[in-house]
Amino acid sequence: MAVNEARLTEIIKTIQAYDTIIIHRHEHPDPDAIGSQGGLAEMLKLSFPEKKVYAVGADIGNLGWLNTMDTVADDVYQNALVIVTDTANTPRICDQRFSTGKALIKIDHHPNDDPYGDITYVDVDASSCSEIIVDLFHAGHGLLKLNGAAARLLYAGIVGDTGRFLYPATTSKTFRAVSELVTYDFSPADVSQRMNEINLGQARLQSYVFNHLQVDDHGAAWVIIPQAALKELGISNDDASAAVSTPGRLRDVKAWLEFVENPAGPYRVHLRSKGPVINELAKAHDGGGHPLASGAKAKDQAEIDTMIQQLQTLVAAWHD
Repeated sequence: MAVNEARLTEIIKTIQAYDTIIIHRHEHPDPDAIGSQGGLAEMLKLSFPEKKVYAVGADIGNLGWLNTMDTVADDVYQNALVIVTDTANTPRICDQRFSTGKALIKIDHHPNDDPYGDITYVDVDASSCSEIIVDLFHAGHGLLKLNGAAARLLYAGIVGDTGRFLYPATTSKTFRAVSELVTYDFSPADVSQRMNEINLGQARLQSYVFNHLQVDDHGAAWVIIPQAALKELGISNDDASAAVSTPGRLRDVKAWLEFVENPAGPYRVHLRSKGPVINELAKAHDGGGHPLASGAKAKDQAEIDTMIQQLQTLVAAWHD
């Protein structure tokens, strides 16, 4: 969709009306969740120094180099404006206190299956939620300000969600946003280098994925990563995200599932595709997301087998 400047202006006016703003993002954050949340927080701190602005959520693990989270007492929410970025549905919002504020705004680029909030701004054509925050900056027509700290976070978010500009959601508008961000005082090369780095365990996990990946004749692929493998490699479940895109490097793979066993509870499932639409499959298994990149859950081997069969059917139909 085209940028809805009237709705962005409404968001800015709402921000102006509150003295306290608390910004949330989704659980198990990726660079766009951290980038859009933190970039918005830095922009609002700079633009409205008299306001109290917080970015909250659980520990962000190996993305700690990108930003840090604030600690906020429950009573701070009482008269606060809460903004949630990059989160399609309420169960995925990290820190469920988001609903205890005075008002709620949703800013996102996933399909709007759960239109929560007093104001909802969703642009499914945006490459990332961080790109939408750049749109918000422009909608301020000089009222909102950016600096190197904000630009660095937004740049990281865009680079992360576009797969370093590999994915189809990357547009000329995306490149215009990035070209503007890199004029601020931070090192894009340092950010990109840090995002490209993995530890030795993550490198070995990619080898594990290639060694255990199964691919059918139509290009549907899947791999199960058990806890035992993660422990042997000395990496956490969050570290396993480094291998999500690994199967896509194979020419014959069209869409794939990665099942990562949690220490307790269901498997975390990563769904990715080069063409077949996979987010409806994700929705059928307690998940959702973009047409070509989604997440879901599988409670046991039976559900894993069902998801594999459904992916095979989906890819075969697309292939034909």
